[in-house]
Amino acid sequence: MNSFNEIVRNFREHRWEPAELNGGKLCEAIYSVILGYMDAGYPQRSSKPKNILDACRALEQRSGFPRAIKVQIPRMLIALYEIRNNRGVGHAGGDVDPSRMDATAVLYMSKWLMAELVRFLHELSPEQASIVVEGLIEREVAQVWSDGDKRRILRVGLTWKKQILLVLLPENGLVSEKRLAEWVEHPDPARFRRDVLRPAHKEKLIDFDEVDSSVRLLPPGVAEAENLVNSL
Repeated sequence: MNSFNEIVRNFREHRWEPAELNGGKLCEAIYSVILGYMDAGYPQRSSKPKNILDACRALEQRSGFPRAIKVQIPRMLIALYEIRNNRGVGHAGGDVDPSRMDATAVLYMSKWLMAELVRFLHELSPEQASIVVEGLIEREVAQVWSDGDKRRILRVGLTWKKQILLVLLPENGLVSEKRLAEWVEHPDPARFRRDVLRPAHKEKLIDFDEVDSSVRLLPPGVAEAENLVNSL
């Protein structure tokens, strides 16, 4: 989880080289999980195989395990580790400089690998697994101050819509309508619902459940919030 969240955080901060380097750490951790699953005994910590290419290929020869575990995940690990080792990442003098393109590949291969582990080990659908993985991402938003259950937007002059997108971005679950209004310090609950939450819900930026009085970001809202973070 630490390696995965480092990849996400570094990518968001445009730190392309660290994002790719941490891809190697994630490979080692996931390889250890797969090997532990096959051996019916998980190690207490991950370890680096002497040759990850040969080690992953050896997993394909194990019988009695689903193809996702012994073939598809190990082959993705090989691809991810290849970027780590042979795309100019981690070694001075590589023939290709680290770039956003490589870091993007690392990010989405990492998400796929995490989702496959969740899907297989917890018997979820691909869609459910992807939702779980998105919920595991630790989002750090510099413009949002937090202390316990309190949140405050540190940037002045933002519209109410932009404020709710920013303050919801670090949250993985539902947030009550009342708490959200308190976080952005909106003075009128009725107007907040009418002028902010309902329009954002209509734009598919948030899911606003008026019965439960709860709010959560939808994928388009996450994307718009991420763009907002990068532009501030």
